[in-house]
Amino acid sequence: MVSYSIAHVLLVAFPAQGNVNPLLRLGRRLASKGMLVTFSATEDAGKRMRKGNNITDQPIPVGDGFIRFEFFELGWKEDDPRRQDLDQFLSQIELVGKQAIPQMVKKHSEQGHPISCLINDPFFLCVSDVAASLGIPSAMRWIQSCACFSAYYHYFHRLVPFPSEENAEIDVQLPCVPLLRYDEVPSFLHPSTPYPFLRSVVLDQFKNLDKPFCILMETFQELENDLIEYMSKYCSIMPVGPLFKDPKAPTTTVLGDFLKADDCMEWLESKPPSSVVYVSLGSIVSLKQVQLNELAYGLLNSSVFFLWVFRSPPENSAFKPVDLPDGFLEKVGDKGKIVKWSPQERVLAHSSVACFLTHCGWNSSMEALASGVPVVAFPQWGDQVTDAKYLVDVFKVGVRMSRGEAENKLITRDKVQKCLLEATVGPKAAELKQNALKWKAAAVAAVAEGSSSNRNIEAFVEEVRRRSVKITGKSSS
Repeated sequence: MVSYSIAHVLLVAFPAQGNVNPLLRLGRRLASKGMLVTFSATEDAGKRMRKGNNITDQPIPVGDGFIRFEFFELGWKEDDPRRQDLDQFLSQIELVGKQAIPQMVKKHSEQGHPISCLINDPFFLCVSDVAASLGIPSAMRWIQSCACFSAYYHYFHRLVPFPSEENAEIDVQLPCVPLLRYDEVPSFLHPSTPYPFLRSVVLDQFKNLDKPFCILMETFQELENDLIEYMSKYCSIMPVGPLFKDPKAPTTTVLGDFLKADDCMEWLESKPPSSVVYVSLGSIVSLKQVQLNELAYGLLNSSVFFLWVFRSPPENSAFKPVDLPDGFLEKVGDKGKIVKWSPQERVLAHSSVACFLTHCGWNSSMEALASGVPVVAFPQWGDQVTDAKYLVDVFKVGVRMSRGEAENKLITRDKVQKCLLEATVGPKAAELKQNALKWKAAAVAAVAEGSSSNRNIEAFVEEVRRRSVKITGKSSS
């Protein structure tokens, strides 16, 4: 039976895989420190999470606390075409969130386990507004790097020049950040972005930075130290990553994957150490058929073993369907394995994996760094182009394969082959691996008892408990 005297936090996620997983990781970490965590998103996300994992309506013990799930209806049918229009979808989720979240808060208060704090990600804007209107503390879970946070902050406040319609190819110099070429700043900030509404959504969060009492960031002090120190002058930043490395909250207990992972561990076991290229471009990126063909034949021609997470976009998606080249699987044989979804954390931790061909989303970037795995950087858009810059030029764990969607350039099979071999064999590969292992050691140290990220989590938990006592007059210890 759950003791509802413990502090209770409500996490509200935007219903995309890249948002759900990092917020759920934070939930696991907070629960492991003795909190009751309610994780919420739309019901359609909940349906996919239940299908992919063993999620029930009952509180799940995690470390010294508990985590539970509670979902709310979007108000649209599953086949509603408006779901494919991100602008309309964002508006609808804000509308229903403003109604559903207060109802949840009221219900839990009436049941004797009031919400002590609301936590959101940058794509669910109304959460901090709702918290302020209800007199409940709130925090923001920033899902990208501190470097990207700094870029958005400086752009929003017009503190340094950024690419503009008049001067689209200027470089950007931010404090404590290496010089970013115009195509290395988060692409939503570039005037040529095809996703201007996403720029608006993220920047709207910066209008609200006075509402959250802190920003919980998926990074760690040793990774972006000078920048974290600098940006902490402007807002309260708590680096708490890498969140998936928490020894008290094993990831196998509570997962948020929308798909059930395919069994690929036995195949990895059959391969020699440091011989497999792991290929995954995240849950959103979809390549054009011509680029997919080049990637496939680059893998084939390099003669490396590879594990590739690939699935064609669903029929109701905005992306065109694609498929592997004819006869590709027959030519590959046991050299490669294709899966629709993988247990990525376990894959990256496996000794047979030599490198990670990645789109450089921040979740994947952090997992690679914390697992000691070099990368082949294949960014497309958004924060991925900035992450690729850091992985290759700052952290020095990667080989750059592309500069992103704005480059508008076909990455040929020869370029794919060249990058894969550079990252897996020879002196360059050895150097990348040595650097990657250094970051792995730093990541493991950051979450250990008494270290930077662990101290920040504990400080956050204590602050929520303190604010909870201030609101209710009752101890939540």
